[in-house]
Amino acid sequence: MVQTLRKPEIIEIARREGKVTVERLVDYFGVTPQTIRRDLTELADSGQLERVHGGAILPSTTMNIGYMERQELNQPAKVDIARECVKHIPNDCSVFLNIGTTTEAVAAELHRHTGLLVVTNNLNIANRLSVDTDLEVAVTGGTLRKADGGLVGAIARESVSGFRFDYAVIGCSALHPGGDVLDFDMREVGVSQTIIDRSDKVILVADESKFDRKAPIKIATLAELDMFVTDKRPPAECVALCEQAQTQIVIARTT
Repeated sequence: MVQTLRKPEIIEIARREGKVTVERLVDYFGVTPQTIRRDLTELADSGQLERVHGGAILPSTTMNIGYMERQELNQPAKVDIARECVKHIPNDCSVFLNIGTTTEAVAAELHRHTGLLVVTNNLNIANRLSVDTDLEVAVTGGTLRKADGGLVGAIARESVSGFRFDYAVIGCSALHPGGDVLDFDMREVGVSQTIIDRSDKVILVADESKFDRKAPIKIATLAELDMFVTDKRPPAECVALCEQAQTQIVIARTT
């Protein structure tokens, strides 16, 4: 395949999976590693990808990628993470699910649960759960972020602060190698921090693409959370921090 045809397909794979590796692209296109490295370097030079060790990722900016793109990104891994996450949530409890496509996947896996009160600032989650008669659903107030159906800002924080949750399931936009959990929107981060403060047990759900991404605003550190459910082993620094803080790392099995 000529380079002009390879490049758009490389970008499409990166959008779908969050990351491309030299090894995988060599097998996929049947070309040499040198050819793929040259393609990735040129895509990075043009700002379409960002080089990382062994491959490339979607470029990091101060703005998140679009909601529709995030829905498709690494979707099989999100389903695996969601199925593992709900195993750790019992029946007959209160649960908060925040904004994010991975937390939406968790919502979809709660259909076998009974007696749950699910509170969310994510209109997509509320709509998804509205058909389940065994679950009670409450939606926070807040400023509507039209791009993804999130409710953010001071009203959302105030609404969350009136609850005490047994469990909270939160997502993030990026995970720093040192263990910082990161996001893009200050209004959303403030809500997430209140959720953590008002919950007895906090579970982070994030796939491996978040290990290579960057975001500017800190939500918390892994040491402040109780469990991290992901699809691949996190960076060594994250693992060491979790071991020291007794934050449980759970690797979801692929289906």
